[in-house]
Amino acid sequence: MTDAAEGWAERWREFHRPVRVGPLWVGPPWLEPPEDATAVVIDPGRAFGTGAHATTRLCLELLVELDRGSLLDVGCGSGVLAIAAARLGCQPVLAVDSDPVAVEAASENARANRVDVEPRLADALEDRLPAVDVAVANLTLHAVVALGGRLDSRLLVASGYLEREVPAPAGYRRLEHRAADGWAADVFARETE
Repeated sequence: MTDAAEGWAERWREFHRPVRVGPLWVGPPWLEPPEDATAVVIDPGRAFGTGAHATTRLCLELLVELDRGSLLDVGCGSGVLAIAAARLGCQPVLAVDSDPVAVEAASENARANRVDVEPRLADALEDRLPAVDVAVANLTLHAVVALGGRLDSRLLVASGYLEREVPAPAGYRRLEHRAADGWAADVFARETE
């Protein structure tokens, strides 16, 4: 490895900052969580998701406030949302991603956090998704809208889009809207017939 590559391998850690959301502390394995926190230790490796982005923080805020039940993390990346949900008491917790590297990272992070999360390789826009109480999708506006007709969940926590964008997933109505740093997150409820 070159000196420049070795330097970057260590310098990227400077950008991986812990965040605190209610009882949750989300941070890297080289930092110590506060004693009063429910720790979610995430080493993203090559997968997306450290917990620091506004969309992830907004999803965590919303998850902290929801009743516990079964949960599906769609587009799980490093597994931060699935692991946080499991640490909050949700069960069972499933996580899907179309990237094998993300599924591997989510599996490793779940093991490191000693939580029962089942990461699976799946294309959420093509493959069958399990029925759950809550689905969480921190994706793009297009993906969140496309998921609406594919999900079988009572609630959908969605983010990954700008504050000015307004998702309308089929079969769901908005219950709550939050914004931070120009990004937005929403809780949607399944419309009853």
